[in-house]
Amino acid sequence: MSYINKLCGKGSAIYFTQSKFQNPMSFPFTTANTVHRLWILFPVLIILSYGYGVGAQNSSDVTNVGAIINFNSRIGKEQKAAMEVAAEDFNNRSKTHKLILHFRDSGRDPFRAASAAEELIKEKKVEAIVGMETWQEAAQVADHAGNQSKVPVISFAAPTITPPLMQRRWPHLIRMATDASAQMKCIADLVSAYHWKRVVVIYEDDGYGGAVGTLAVLSEALRDVGSKIEHRLILPRVSSLSNPNWVELEELLKLPLVQSRVFIVLQSSLPTVTHLFRVAKKMGFVGRDSAWIITESIVSLLDSLDSSDMSTMEGTLGTKTYYAKNTNSYAKFQNEFQTKFSEEDNSKPGIYALRAFDMMTIITQALRRMTSNSSTRNLQELLNTLFNNYTGLSGKMYFKEGGVLLYSPKFRIINIVDGKTDKELISWTPEVGFSPSFVNQGTNSGNGVGIIWSGKVTSAPKGWAMPTDEKKMRILVPGITSFYKFVKVDWSRQDSDEKKFDGFCIALFKKIVSNLSYSLPYEIEARNDSYDILINLVRDKTYDAVVGDITVLSERLEKVDFTQPYQESGLSMIVPENYEESTWLFLKPFTWQMWVVTGGILIYTTLIVWFLERPSNPEFGGPFKDQIRTATWFTFSSLFFAHREKIYSNLTRVVVIEWLFVVLILSSSYTANLSSMLTIKRLDPNVTDIEMLKRTDAKIGSDADSFIVNYLEVVLGFKNSNIIEVGPQYNVDDFKSKRISAAFLELPYAEVFINQNCKGHSSKALQ
Repeated sequence: MSYINKLCGKGSAIYFTQSKFQNPMSFPFTTANTVHRLWILFPVLIILSYGYGVGAQNSSDVTNVGAIINFNSRIGKEQKAAMEVAAEDFNNRSKTHKLILHFRDSGRDPFRAASAAEELIKEKKVEAIVGMETWQEAAQVADHAGNQSKVPVISFAAPTITPPLMQRRWPHLIRMATDASAQMKCIADLVSAYHWKRVVVIYEDDGYGGAVGTLAVLSEALRDVGSKIEHRLILPRVSSLSNPNWVELEELLKLPLVQSRVFIVLQSSLPTVTHLFRVAKKMGFVGRDSAWIITESIVSLLDSLDSSDMSTMEGTLGTKTYYAKNTNSYAKFQNEFQTKFSEEDNSKPGIYALRAFDMMTIITQALRRMTSNSSTRNLQELLNTLFNNYTGLSGKMYFKEGGVLLYSPKFRIINIVDGKTDKELISWTPEVGFSPSFVNQGTNSGNGVGIIWSGKVTSAPKGWAMPTDEKKMRILVPGITSFYKFVKVDWSRQDSDEKKFDGFCIALFKKIVSNLSYSLPYEIEARNDSYDILINLVRDKTYDAVVGDITVLSERLEKVDFTQPYQESGLSMIVPENYEESTWLFLKPFTWQMWVVTGGILIYTTLIVWFLERPSNPEFGGPFKDQIRTATWFTFSSLFFAHREKIYSNLTRVVVIEWLFVVLILSSSYTANLSSMLTIKRLDPNVTDIEMLKRTDAKIGSDADSFIVNYLEVVLGFKNSNIIEVGPQYNVDDFKSKRISAAFLELPYAEVFINQNCKGHSSKALQ
C-alpha cells in the first residue's frame, strides 16, 4: 500500500514512499485508490503552483557572488565562515535583495582557481568573485574572469612588489591583503633588536616563485639594519617528497658551514612547517642558541595543530596584524563566527576572517546602494568608492591603485608558549618601530618583555652556533706582518703554545674573550699568506675568523664582516729630514731680504732725522762727519735704549714715533723666531710632496703584499718600477743608503715608525 509522504511547496515535485505489500492481491485496489486520491489533489496542486509562481514573481532580487578559497586550510575555513556570517546578516535585514554565496575549492592551484571562476560566471552568473589566498591564484582569476567578463575580482592576496602598470593590466582586480613590506620591516627590526647579524631564510617552493618578492624585500630590510641573509633553504612541496619520513628535508637541514642560528620561515604549508620543526628539533636547531621567527600566514595555520606538534615550536616568535578586540561589532561578529565555526578547537577569528567579513560587508553595502538608487548599477565603481576610508573589523582602510591598505599597519609579536599562540608581547608600527626598551634589550641578559625561548629560558639566544670544546672556533692570524708590534708569530714554538702569538691585535683579542659573559673555546693558527687570501679562507668557511692588522676595504667588506675598527685608518708618507748646525744661527730669524729692508729703513730714518734737526738742534751741529755720526747713533740706539739727544722739531718726533713702531715689530719677531730655533731643532725634509717624487723619478718603499701597491699605481700614478719592496719593520738603512726617498705606510704603522725613529724623519698624512 502506498502513501503520500511529502508534498513539496514548490508545486513541481511530489515525493512518495512505498511500504511493503501485505497482500499481493490488494495491489490493483491500492493502485486505483491512489490514482483516485491524486485526481482529488490535482486542483490543490494547481492552486499551490499558482501561488508559488506569484511569490517568485514578487520575491526579492538575488545577487550571486562566487568565493574561491582553499577548503583544506585553516585560513580558508575561517574565510568561508566569516563570509557566510556577513551574507546571513545581509539576508536577514534585507527584504528586497538576497545574496547567495557559491563556494569553490582552489586547493591553492592557480589554474584550478581560474577554471572555477569561469564556471561560476557561466553557470552561476556571479556578479563578483572573492577569495584567492595566493597571488598566483588572484592573477589567473583576474586574467580569465575580470578582464574577459568584466566581473569585479577581490582577492585576499597581493604581490609583494607591485609591478608597473598593474592597474591597467587588471582594472577589475581589487587587492585586500597584508602589507608584506611592512611585515618584513617588522621582522628586520626584531632581528636588529637582538643584534643578530646573519639569518637563515626558509620557505616552501610553491612551484610559482611566490616567495621571491618577499625574499627581496626582507633582504633589503635586513640590509638597512646591518644584517644579511647567510643562507636560503628552499623546502620541497609535500607532493614532491618521495620519502614519508622526510629524509630529504633532513638532508637539506644539514648546515655545517652556516654559523647563523636565526631562522626566518617566510611561507609554508601546515604539513611542511610541522615536519620542519620536528626535523630541526631532532637535529639540534631548536635549542638554547637558536631563534625561530615565522610570518603571519604561518601563525594563522597553527591554531588547528594539536599540542604534540606545537611543542616542537616552543619559544618561536611570530608576527600578527593588530586589530581592536574591545568593540561591540567585534564581540557580535565573534559570537556569530564561533557558532558557525564550532567544529574547530580554537574558534576565535583571525585577521583573515576579519578581512573576509569586511569584504562581504562592503559588497552588501554596495548592493544596498544599487537597490536604493536604480541609476547606480556599476558594482566596480561602488566597491572602489566604499573601500576608500572604510573602517572595518580589521582596521581603517584606504583605496589606492587597486589595493586596499590599512592607514597605519600595526603588528604584534607573538610568542608560542605551552602550545598556544595567544601570547602577544609588543606592538610595532612603521612610523615608530618597537619601543626603545625593546630595541635596547639585546644588550641585556633578560628580554624585557617576557619572551620564553626554546628550552624555557628567558635570556635571548646568541643567534649563532656556539663553539664547544669538541668543536672550537678556528682563529687565523697572518704569519708575515709589516710591524711585529701588531702581530708577531714565533715559529720556533709549538702550535699549541699560547706564547707563539704576540702583538697588540692578539692581546686585544684575548682581552675581549676573557671579558665575555660566556665561554668561547678557540684555537689559533698562522699562515704565511697575504691578507686577501686570509679573508677568502674566512669567506669559504675554512676558518671562523681572522685576528690581525687587517685594513677595512670596500672589496673586503663584501666578503666578510669586520668588527668595530680600533685604529684610525689612512695612508701616510714617511720622508727623511736633514738638520744642520750653524754658527750664524742668530741671522736665521730673518731672511737676507728682511735684513736688507731693515738696513734701508735705518739709513732712511737717519737721513731724515739729520735733515730735520741740523738747522735748529745744536747737538747735531759741528762738522759734517760729526753730524752724520750723531744722527746715525741717535737712530740706531733707539733699537735698544732711549737716546740722550734732545729733539727740537715736531716733524722729527713724528718720524721717530714711526721708527720706534717699526723697531717694536722687528725686535718682537726676531726674538720669537730665535727662541723657536734654539728650543726646537728644525728639520729640512728632502721631499716636499708626491709630485716631486714622481717628477724626479724617485724610488719609494712599500709592503709588496699590501693593497697600498695598487693604490700607489692606480690612484697616485707611480710607476711600478719605482716601487721597491721593503722588509718588515721598514729598516732605516733604506733611507740612509738612499735606496728609497720616501715610504708609504698605513697610519698605525707610521705612528709606530715615527715613535721609534723620530730623529731625522717626519710623516705626512695623505687625504
